[in-house]
Amino acid sequence: MRSWLLIGLACTFVAGCDFTKTYFPVKKEPVRQVEELQTSVTVIPLTAQNIGNYSAKRQLAGGTTNVPGGNSWNYRVGAGDILDVVVWDHPELTMPSGENRTPEQSGLRVQADGTFFYPFVGQIPAKGLTPEAIRENLKLKLADYIPDPQVEVRVVGYNSQSVSITGEVNTPNRQPLTATQVTLLQAVDAAGGLTEDADPSGVTLRRGGALYNVDLQAFLERGLASNNPTLQSGDVVNVPRITLKEAYLLGQIVKGTTIDLTRENISLTQALTRVGGLKEDQADARGIFVFRDTDAGITVYQLDASNPTAFLLGTRFTLHPQDVIYVTTAPLYRWNRLITSLLPSITTVKAADDL
Repeated sequence: MRSWLLIGLACTFVAGCDFTKTYFPVKKEPVRQVEELQTSVTVIPLTAQNIGNYSAKRQLAGGTTNVPGGNSWNYRVGAGDILDVVVWDHPELTMPSGENRTPEQSGLRVQADGTFFYPFVGQIPAKGLTPEAIRENLKLKLADYIPDPQVEVRVVGYNSQSVSITGEVNTPNRQPLTATQVTLLQAVDAAGGLTEDADPSGVTLRRGGALYNVDLQAFLERGLASNNPTLQSGDVVNVPRITLKEAYLLGQIVKGTTIDLTRENISLTQALTRVGGLKEDQADARGIFVFRDTDAGITVYQLDASNPTAFLLGTRFTLHPQDVIYVTTAPLYRWNRLITSLLPSITTVKAADDL
């Protein structure tokens, strides 16, 4: 009777606890389906022969960005700009400036209609024109009054055109555009540079009602010139906050945690080392699994590290965001845990039998 009672207690306990034998796909086929799992789950044992297929580093910076408008820049005058006009040898036509009057204060403002007034010739078109084009127009007009006039036109007050820099920069601001071209990186630097939480790979640029994604990180890391476009009037640049890209470590490791993959490539061995490695008395080194969700279903990579040299293979396996690394429990430990849980019941049954 005692034997039957012990068997009954053991069966009841095993049925009520999570004690399923661990089966490892230890055969070294390159890719195989596991019958116990759904057909959408593929297990790939990592070997010296196939590890090269999984060693490619993630490209942290994206590809080429193409923003319409090119990288050329030629300032065109707009309403609100201040012009300084000089007619050589004719000081009466030159607006005087002195110690208390800067060229901007004594200059000619382009009005809302895009013109400015000049003596003798009246209203001169300026909006949308370069200073050189304005000079040629003014020269033709003055030729009726002055033989071969020598005219210089320059912008001394840049008020009509600007760009805005927002998001994860230290000093978001509005920056006027001048005769010198301003690139995306220069504008970001003029806004105090990126914050620690900035994601330069996800910069957006709004231009003319369209939104463009600009990977500034690719310019910084790989020198892709098109990813550092010249800004144009009205551009709005936004630097987003970075989104963490993590892998998760679970199971019989010293410290279950997440690994940040946002800014660097990390191998499987690196990740395990950073969390203190496997629990020596509890982990089964044959059962280091990496679960990865792919378009074709769940792929499970198995590293059999019962031989320590297998961790060299792990140094070549690059983790991806959302990977789940799981280390299984050593079968001996699970058996000891079961026996320890059964001991109180066994002791109780023995005492009852003695009575």
